[in-house]
Amino acid sequence: MDAHESRLPSHRRAPYLSLMLDNGWVDQDIINHRYPGSGTDEDPFIIGWTHNDPRDPMQFSQAVRWAWTGLVSLATFTVALATSAYTAPSRQVMATFSATKLVFELGLSAFILGFAYLAFTLLTAGCAAAPTIQGLVIMRFLAGAFGSSPLTIAGGILADIWPNEQRGLAMIFFSSAPLFGPSLGPVIGGFIGEAAGWRWVQGFLAILGGICCLSMTMIIPETFAPTLLSRRAERISRIQGQIYISKLAKDRRGKALRESIKEALVRPWVLLFYEPIVLLLTIYMAILYGTLYLFFAAFPIVYQEHRGWSQDIGGLAFLGLAAGIAFGILVALYVTIRSTRPSKHNSDEAWNPEVRLPMSLVGCVAIPLGLFWFAWTNDPSLHWLISVAAQVPFGFGFVLVYISIQNYLVDAYTIYSASVLAANAMLRSIFGATFPLFTSDYC
Repeated sequence: MDAHESRLPSHRRAPYLSLMLDNGWVDQDIINHRYPGSGTDEDPFIIGWTHNDPRDPMQFSQAVRWAWTGLVSLATFTVALATSAYTAPSRQVMATFSATKLVFELGLSAFILGFAYLAFTLLTAGCAAAPTIQGLVIMRFLAGAFGSSPLTIAGGILADIWPNEQRGLAMIFFSSAPLFGPSLGPVIGGFIGEAAGWRWVQGFLAILGGICCLSMTMIIPETFAPTLLSRRAERISRIQGQIYISKLAKDRRGKALRESIKEALVRPWVLLFYEPIVLLLTIYMAILYGTLYLFFAAFPIVYQEHRGWSQDIGGLAFLGLAAGIAFGILVALYVTIRSTRPSKHNSDEAWNPEVRLPMSLVGCVAIPLGLFWFAWTNDPSLHWLISVAAQVPFGFGFVLVYISIQNYLVDAYTIYSASVLAANAMLRSIFGATFPLFTSDYC
Protein backbone atom coordinates (compact mmCIF):
# COMPACT_ATOMS: atom_id res chain seq x y z
CA MET A 1 0.00 0.00 0.00
CA ASP A 2 1.31 3.47 -0.88
CA ALA A 3 2.36 5.84 1.89
CA HIS A 4 -0.55 7.64 3.46
CA GLU A 5 -3.08 5.78 1.35
CA SER A 6 -5.64 6.29 4.06
CA ARG A 7 -6.25 9.28 6.29
CA LEU A 8 -8.73 7.44 8.51
CA PRO A 9 -8.13 7.66 12.26
CA SER A 10 -5.97 4.90 13.60
CA HIS A 11 -7.33 2.55 16.25
CA ARG A 12 -3.88 1.07 16.89
CA ARG A 13 -1.56 2.94 19.19
CA ALA A 14 2.17 2.60 19.71
CA PRO A 15 3.36 2.72 23.35
CA TYR A 16 4.50 6.21 24.34
CA LEU A 17 7.98 5.12 25.45
CA SER A 18 8.43 3.26 22.18
CA LEU A 19 7.64 6.44 20.25
CA MET A 20 10.29 8.36 22.16
CA LEU A 21 13.01 5.73 22.50
CA ASP A 22 12.58 3.20 19.69
CA ASN A 23 12.41 4.55 16.13
CA GLY A 24 12.18 1.01 14.77
CA TRP A 25 9.13 -0.05 16.80
CA VAL A 26 6.88 -2.62 15.12
CA ASP A 27 3.89 -4.72 16.15
CA GLN A 28 2.75 -8.07 14.79
CA ASP A 29 0.46 -6.50 12.18
CA ILE A 30 3.36 -4.51 10.76
CA ILE A 31 5.63 -7.57 10.68
CA ASN A 32 3.01 -9.74 8.97
CA HIS A 33 1.99 -7.12 6.41
CA ARG A 34 2.44 -8.15 2.74
CA TYR A 35 5.09 -5.82 1.34
CA PRO A 36 6.03 -5.74 -2.37
CA GLY A 37 9.14 -7.75 -3.20
CA SER A 38 10.45 -11.25 -2.54
CA GLY A 39 12.87 -10.64 0.35
CA THR A 40 16.09 -11.33 -1.57
CA ASP A 41 19.06 -9.05 -2.02
CA GLU A 42 18.11 -8.57 -5.68
CA ASP A 43 14.41 -8.03 -4.93
CA PRO A 44 14.04 -6.92 -1.29
CA PHE A 45 10.73 -6.24 0.40
CA ILE A 46 9.97 -2.50 0.13
CA ILE A 47 8.80 -1.09 3.46
CA GLY A 48 6.11 1.60 3.51
CA TRP A 49 3.40 2.77 5.86
CA THR A 50 0.64 0.23 6.43
CA HIS A 51 -3.08 0.99 6.60
CA ASN A 52 -3.69 3.23 9.66
CA ASP A 53 -0.07 2.75 10.67
CA PRO A 54 0.36 3.60 14.40
CA ARG A 55 3.86 5.00 13.79
CA ASP A 56 3.00 7.18 10.80
CA PRO A 57 3.32 10.78 12.11
CA MET A 58 0.42 11.89 9.90
CA GLN A 59 -1.89 9.30 11.49
CA PHE A 60 -1.63 10.68 15.01
CA SER A 61 -4.63 12.50 16.42
CA GLN A 62 -5.03 16.19 15.68
CA ALA A 63 -4.66 16.96 19.39
CA VAL A 64 -1.23 15.31 19.50
CA ARG A 65 -0.05 16.96 16.29
CA TRP A 66 -1.25 20.38 17.45
CA ALA A 67 0.58 19.84 20.74
CA TRP A 68 3.79 19.14 18.80
CA THR A 69 3.14 22.17 16.60
CA GLY A 70 2.61 24.32 19.68
CA LEU A 71 5.85 23.15 21.26
CA VAL A 72 8.06 23.81 18.25
CA SER A 73 6.32 27.17 17.82
CA LEU A 74 7.01 28.07 21.47
CA ALA A 75 10.66 27.09 21.03
CA THR A 76 10.88 29.31 17.95
CA PHE A 77 9.10 32.13 19.80
CA THR A 78 11.66 31.91 22.62
CA VAL A 79 14.61 32.23 20.24
CA ALA A 80 12.94 35.11 18.39
CA LEU A 81 12.13 36.79 21.71
CA ALA A 82 15.79 36.55 22.70
CA THR A 83 16.87 38.49 19.61
CA SER A 84 15.03 41.71 20.45
CA ALA A 85 14.54 41.53 24.24
CA TYR A 86 18.28 42.20 24.43
CA THR A 87 17.80 45.68 22.93
CA ALA A 88 15.31 46.98 25.52
CA PRO A 89 17.75 47.59 28.44
CA SER A 90 20.38 49.07 26.10
CA ARG A 91 21.25 51.98 28.39
CA GLN A 92 21.80 49.67 31.37
CA VAL A 93 24.10 47.34 29.42
CA MET A 94 26.14 50.21 27.96
CA ALA A 95 26.41 51.84 31.39
CA THR A 96 27.44 48.58 33.07
CA PHE A 97 30.28 47.90 30.63
CA SER A 98 31.01 51.49 29.49
CA ALA A 99 30.35 50.28 25.95
CA THR A 100 29.58 52.28 22.82
CA LYS A 101 26.29 51.88 20.96
CA LEU A 102 28.03 50.10 18.08
CA VAL A 103 29.57 47.50 20.41
CA PHE A 104 26.20 46.99 22.11
CA GLU A 105 24.49 46.50 18.74
CA LEU A 106 27.06 43.80 17.94
CA GLY A 107 25.26 41.73 20.59
CA LEU A 108 22.08 41.93 18.51
CA SER A 109 23.88 41.25 15.23
CA ALA A 110 25.99 38.41 16.63
CA PHE A 111 22.93 36.59 17.92
CA ILE A 112 21.12 36.79 14.58
CA LEU A 113 24.27 35.85 12.65
CA GLY A 114 24.60 32.68 14.68
CA PHE A 115 21.07 31.55 14.29
CA ALA A 116 20.96 21.68 20.17
CA TYR A 117 18.57 23.94 21.94
CA LEU A 118 20.10 22.92 25.27
CA ALA A 119 23.25 24.87 24.42
CA PHE A 120 21.10 27.91 23.57
CA THR A 121 19.55 27.73 27.05
CA LEU A 122 22.89 27.38 28.84
CA LEU A 123 24.57 30.14 26.84
CA THR A 124 21.64 32.50 27.42
CA ALA A 125 22.02 31.85 31.14
CA GLY A 126 25.71 32.65 30.67
CA CYS A 127 24.75 36.00 29.15
CA ALA A 128 23.08 36.92 32.44
CA ALA A 129 26.40 36.48 34.24
CA ALA A 130 28.67 38.01 31.58
CA PRO A 131 31.49 39.97 33.26
CA THR A 132 32.40 42.04 30.18
CA ILE A 133 30.70 43.36 27.05
CA GLN A 134 33.02 41.17 24.96
CA GLY A 135 31.90 38.08 26.85
CA LEU A 136 28.26 39.09 26.43
CA VAL A 137 28.62 39.53 22.66
CA ILE A 138 30.46 36.19 22.26
CA MET A 139 27.89 34.28 24.30
CA ARG A 140 25.08 35.96 22.37
CA PHE A 141 26.66 34.73 19.13
CA LEU A 142 26.99 31.17 20.41
CA ALA A 143 23.45 31.22 21.82
CA GLY A 144 22.16 32.31 18.43
CA ALA A 145 24.14 29.57 16.69
CA PHE A 146 22.67 26.83 18.84
CA GLY A 147 19.25 28.46 18.98
CA SER A 148 18.87 28.21 15.22
CA SER A 149 17.62 24.63 15.40
CA PRO A 150 13.87 25.33 15.78
CA LEU A 151 13.98 27.93 13.01
CA THR A 152 15.11 25.33 10.47
CA ILE A 153 13.89 22.01 11.86
CA ALA A 154 10.36 23.06 12.82
CA GLY A 155 9.28 23.51 9.21
CA GLY A 156 10.45 19.98 8.46
CA ILE A 157 8.55 18.61 11.47
CA LEU A 158 5.34 20.26 10.28
CA ALA A 159 5.87 18.82 6.79
CA ASP A 160 6.26 15.39 8.42
CA ILE A 161 3.08 15.47 10.51
CA TRP A 162 0.55 17.49 8.47
CA PRO A 163 -0.86 16.62 5.02
CA ASN A 164 -0.94 19.43 2.45
CA GLU A 165 -4.55 20.43 2.96
CA GLN A 166 -4.02 20.88 6.73
CA ARG A 167 -0.46 22.18 6.78
CA GLY A 168 -1.34 25.78 5.93
CA LEU A 169 -3.01 26.46 9.29
CA ALA A 170 -0.18 24.78 11.19
CA MET A 171 2.40 26.81 9.26
CA ILE A 172 0.57 30.06 10.07
CA PHE A 173 0.58 29.13 13.75
CA PHE A 174 4.30 28.33 13.57
CA SER A 175 5.18 31.34 11.43
CA SER A 176 3.55 33.70 13.92
CA ALA A 177 6.17 32.70 16.52
CA PRO A 178 9.26 34.30 14.87
CA LEU A 179 7.10 37.36 14.12
CA PHE A 180 5.49 37.94 17.51
CA GLY A 181 8.72 37.08 19.33
CA PRO A 182 10.78 40.03 18.06
CA SER A 183 7.89 42.50 18.35
CA LEU A 184 7.10 41.53 21.96
CA GLY A 185 10.74 41.14 23.01
CA PRO A 186 11.37 44.85 23.65
CA VAL A 187 8.09 45.12 25.59
CA ILE A 188 8.87 42.18 27.88
CA GLY A 189 12.57 43.01 28.08
CA GLY A 190 11.84 46.66 28.82
CA PHE A 191 9.66 45.97 31.85
CA ILE A 192 11.88 43.19 33.23
CA GLY A 193 14.97 45.34 32.72
CA GLU A 194 13.38 48.34 34.42
CA ALA A 195 12.17 46.27 37.38
CA ALA A 196 15.02 43.81 37.92
CA GLY A 197 17.94 44.87 35.71
CA TRP A 198 19.21 43.73 32.33
CA ARG A 199 20.73 40.49 33.63
CA TRP A 200 17.28 39.19 34.55
CA VAL A 201 16.15 39.73 30.98
CA GLN A 202 18.66 37.07 29.97
CA GLY A 203 17.73 34.99 33.02
CA PHE A 204 14.06 34.98 32.02
CA LEU A 205 14.98 33.87 28.49
CA ALA A 206 17.16 31.06 29.88
CA ILE A 207 14.29 29.80 32.08
CA LEU A 208 11.84 29.88 29.17
CA GLY A 209 14.38 28.11 26.95
CA GLY A 210 14.92 25.42 29.59
CA ILE A 211 11.18 24.74 29.78
CA CYS A 212 11.01 24.40 25.99
CA CYS A 213 14.06 22.14 25.84
CA LEU A 214 12.75 19.78 28.51
CA SER A 215 9.25 19.68 27.02
CA MET A 216 10.42 18.92 23.48
CA THR A 217 12.82 16.23 24.68
CA MET A 218 10.05 14.44 26.57
CA ILE A 219 7.12 14.92 24.19
CA ILE A 220 8.18 15.12 20.52
CA PRO A 221 9.46 11.86 18.96
CA GLU A 222 11.24 11.34 15.64
CA THR A 223 8.89 12.39 12.80
CA PHE A 224 11.02 12.05 9.64
CA ALA A 225 9.40 9.24 7.63
CA PRO A 226 12.57 8.04 5.77
CA THR A 227 14.37 7.59 9.11
CA LEU A 228 11.44 5.76 10.71
CA LEU A 229 10.92 3.44 7.74
CA SER A 230 14.65 2.71 7.49
CA ARG A 231 14.77 1.71 11.18
CA ARG A 232 11.63 -0.39 10.69
CA ALA A 233 13.17 -2.20 7.73
CA GLU A 234 16.26 -3.03 9.78
CA ARG A 235 14.11 -4.33 12.64
CA ILE A 236 11.89 -6.56 10.47
CA SER A 237 14.94 -7.87 8.57
CA ARG A 238 16.41 -9.10 11.86
CA ILE A 239 13.11 -10.65 12.94
CA GLN A 240 12.23 -12.34 9.64
CA GLY A 241 15.70 -13.16 8.38
CA GLN A 242 14.94 -11.67 4.96
CA ILE A 243 15.88 -8.43 3.22
CA TYR A 244 13.62 -5.44 3.91
CA ILE A 245 14.48 -1.87 2.91
CA SER A 246 12.60 1.41 2.78
CA LYS A 247 11.75 3.00 -0.56
CA LEU A 248 14.23 5.83 0.01
CA ALA A 249 16.95 3.33 0.94
CA LYS A 250 16.26 1.48 -2.31
CA ASP A 251 16.80 4.67 -4.28
CA ARG A 252 20.03 5.39 -2.37
CA ARG A 253 21.55 1.89 -2.39
CA GLY A 254 25.27 1.99 -2.94
CA LYS A 255 25.76 5.45 -1.47
CA ALA A 256 28.40 5.70 1.24
CA LEU A 257 27.61 7.33 4.58
CA ARG A 258 30.21 10.02 3.93
CA GLU A 259 28.56 10.85 0.63
CA SER A 260 25.13 11.05 2.27
CA ILE A 261 26.39 13.41 4.99
CA LYS A 262 28.13 15.59 2.42
CA GLU A 263 24.94 15.73 0.38
CA ALA A 264 22.90 16.79 3.41
CA LEU A 265 25.37 19.57 4.28
CA VAL A 266 25.62 20.85 0.72
CA ARG A 267 21.92 20.60 -0.15
CA PRO A 268 20.84 23.96 1.41
CA TRP A 269 23.48 25.80 -0.61
CA VAL A 270 22.59 23.93 -3.80
CA LEU A 271 18.92 24.75 -3.36
CA LEU A 272 19.74 28.38 -2.62
CA PHE A 273 21.97 29.04 -5.63
CA TYR A 274 20.63 26.58 -8.21
CA GLU A 275 16.89 27.01 -7.63
CA PRO A 276 15.91 30.50 -8.90
CA ILE A 277 12.63 30.43 -6.98
CA VAL A 278 14.41 29.72 -3.70
CA LEU A 279 17.09 32.34 -4.39
CA LEU A 280 14.72 35.17 -5.36
CA LEU A 281 12.24 34.54 -2.56
CA THR A 282 15.07 34.23 -0.04
CA ILE A 283 16.71 37.50 -1.13
CA TYR A 284 13.40 39.34 -0.86
CA MET A 285 12.68 37.79 2.53
CA ALA A 286 16.21 38.63 3.72
CA ILE A 287 15.77 42.32 2.84
CA LEU A 288 12.49 42.44 4.76
CA TYR A 289 14.05 40.58 7.69
CA GLY A 290 16.96 43.00 7.81
CA THR A 291 14.52 45.92 7.78
CA LEU A 292 12.59 44.38 10.68
CA TYR A 293 15.75 44.11 12.78
CA LEU A 294 16.76 47.60 11.78
CA PHE A 295 13.61 48.70 13.61
CA PHE A 296 14.80 46.99 16.80
CA ALA A 297 17.95 49.10 16.79
CA ALA A 298 16.16 52.26 15.62
CA PHE A 299 13.23 52.36 18.04
CA PRO A 300 15.33 52.95 21.20
CA ILE A 301 16.93 55.90 19.36
CA VAL A 302 13.63 57.30 18.05
CA TYR A 303 11.57 56.91 21.21
CA GLN A 304 14.03 56.77 24.12
CA GLU A 305 16.82 59.10 22.99
CA HIS A 306 14.86 61.58 20.85
CA ARG A 307 11.60 61.59 22.82
CA GLY A 308 13.03 60.85 26.27
CA TRP A 309 10.91 57.77 27.02
CA SER A 310 12.04 55.31 29.71
CA GLN A 311 13.08 51.82 28.58
CA ASP A 312 9.87 50.16 29.81
CA ILE A 313 7.59 52.70 28.11
CA GLY A 314 9.89 52.77 25.08
CA GLY A 315 9.29 49.06 24.55
CA LEU A 316 5.56 49.73 24.19
CA ALA A 317 6.28 51.45 20.86
CA PHE A 318 6.60 47.95 19.38
CA LEU A 319 2.92 47.25 20.07
CA GLY A 320 2.10 48.98 16.77
CA LEU A 321 4.19 46.35 15.01
CA ALA A 322 2.55 43.59 17.08
CA ALA A 323 -0.92 44.89 16.14
CA GLY A 324 -0.03 44.78 12.44
CA ILE A 325 1.31 41.25 12.82
CA ALA A 326 -1.86 40.12 14.63
CA PHE A 327 -4.06 41.63 11.90
CA GLY A 328 -1.94 39.97 9.22
CA ILE A 329 -2.24 36.56 10.90
CA LEU A 330 -6.05 36.87 11.03
CA VAL A 331 -6.13 37.70 7.32
CA ALA A 332 -3.74 34.84 6.54
CA LEU A 333 -5.93 32.41 8.49
CA TYR A 334 -9.02 33.51 6.58
CA VAL A 335 -7.30 33.27 3.19
CA THR A 336 -5.74 29.90 4.00
CA ILE A 337 -9.02 28.36 5.16
CA ARG A 338 -10.78 29.53 1.99
CA SER A 339 -8.00 28.38 -0.33
CA THR A 340 -7.70 24.88 1.18
CA ARG A 341 -11.34 23.80 1.15
CA PRO A 342 -11.75 20.08 0.33
CA SER A 343 -13.84 20.89 -2.73
CA LYS A 344 -10.84 22.57 -4.29
CA HIS A 345 -8.14 20.14 -3.19
CA ASN A 346 -9.38 16.63 -2.72
CA SER A 347 -5.98 14.95 -2.67
CA ASP A 348 -2.31 15.61 -2.21
CA GLU A 349 -1.75 14.94 -5.92
CA ALA A 350 -4.02 17.85 -6.87
CA TRP A 351 -2.24 20.26 -4.58
CA ASN A 352 -0.67 23.35 -6.13
CA PRO A 353 1.90 25.15 -3.93
CA GLU A 354 1.28 28.43 -5.81
CA VAL A 355 -2.08 28.70 -4.03
CA ARG A 356 -0.06 30.07 -1.08
CA LEU A 357 1.32 33.11 -2.93
CA PRO A 358 -1.52 35.52 -3.90
CA MET A 359 -1.89 37.10 -0.46
CA SER A 360 1.78 38.13 -0.56
CA LEU A 361 0.87 40.62 -3.32
CA VAL A 362 -1.09 42.64 -0.76
CA GLY A 363 1.84 42.48 1.66
CA CYS A 364 4.26 43.75 -1.00
CA VAL A 365 2.22 46.96 -1.21
CA ALA A 366 1.64 47.40 2.54
CA ILE A 367 5.33 47.13 3.48
CA PRO A 368 6.69 50.19 1.58
CA LEU A 369 3.59 52.14 2.64
CA GLY A 370 4.45 51.55 6.29
CA LEU A 371 8.14 52.35 5.77
CA PHE A 372 7.48 55.70 4.06
CA TRP A 373 4.87 56.56 6.67
CA PHE A 374 7.28 55.88 9.55
CA ALA A 375 10.20 57.68 7.88
CA TRP A 376 8.23 60.91 7.48
CA THR A 377 6.49 60.94 10.88
CA ASN A 378 9.05 59.92 13.53
CA ASP A 379 10.22 63.47 14.29
CA PRO A 380 9.67 64.44 17.97
CA SER A 381 7.62 67.46 16.85
CA LEU A 382 4.86 65.09 15.68
CA HIS A 383 2.64 63.09 18.01
CA TRP A 384 4.11 59.68 18.84
CA LEU A 385 0.93 57.85 17.85
CA ILE A 386 1.40 58.78 14.18
CA SER A 387 4.75 56.98 13.88
CA VAL A 388 3.62 54.03 16.02
CA ALA A 389 0.59 53.59 13.75
CA ALA A 390 2.95 53.44 10.75
CA GLN A 391 4.20 50.08 12.02
CA VAL A 392 0.77 48.50 11.50
CA PRO A 393 0.91 48.29 7.67
CA PHE A 394 4.54 47.17 7.83
CA GLY A 395 3.77 44.39 10.31
CA PHE A 396 0.65 43.43 8.35
CA GLY A 397 2.51 43.21 5.05
CA PHE A 398 5.50 41.43 6.59
CA VAL A 399 3.25 38.66 7.91
CA LEU A 400 1.49 38.10 4.59
CA VAL A 401 4.79 37.89 2.69
CA TYR A 402 6.57 35.79 5.32
CA ILE A 403 3.76 33.24 5.71
CA SER A 404 3.23 33.00 1.94
CA ILE A 405 6.91 32.31 1.29
CA GLN A 406 7.28 29.85 4.17
CA ASN A 407 4.18 27.90 3.17
CA TYR A 408 5.14 27.88 -0.50
CA LEU A 409 8.68 26.62 0.13
CA VAL A 410 7.50 23.86 2.47
CA ASP A 411 4.80 22.73 0.01
CA ALA A 412 7.08 22.88 -3.03
CA TYR A 413 10.06 21.09 -1.41
CA THR A 414 8.26 18.88 1.12
CA ILE A 415 10.88 16.20 1.81
CA TYR A 416 13.68 18.80 1.61
CA SER A 417 11.74 21.54 3.39
CA ALA A 418 14.20 21.65 6.30
CA SER A 419 17.08 22.24 3.85
CA VAL A 420 15.16 24.98 2.02
CA LEU A 421 14.24 26.71 5.27
CA ALA A 422 17.86 26.42 6.42
CA ALA A 423 19.02 28.18 3.25
CA ASN A 424 16.33 30.81 3.74
CA ALA A 425 17.32 31.31 7.38
CA MET A 426 21.04 31.64 6.54
CA LEU A 427 20.59 34.55 4.15
CA ARG A 428 17.92 36.14 6.35
CA SER A 429 20.27 36.00 9.31
CA ILE A 430 23.11 37.68 7.42
CA PHE A 431 20.87 40.59 6.47
CA GLY A 432 19.30 40.71 9.93
CA ALA A 433 22.77 40.85 11.50
CA THR A 434 24.18 43.63 9.30
CA PHE A 435 21.25 46.06 9.05
CA PRO A 436 21.24 47.05 12.77
CA LEU A 437 24.94 47.97 12.61
CA PHE A 438 24.36 51.05 10.44
CA THR A 439 21.12 52.12 12.12
CA SER A 440 22.64 54.78 14.38
CA ASP A 441 24.23 56.52 11.37
CA TYR A 442 20.82 57.26 9.87
CA CYS A 443 18.67 57.93 12.96
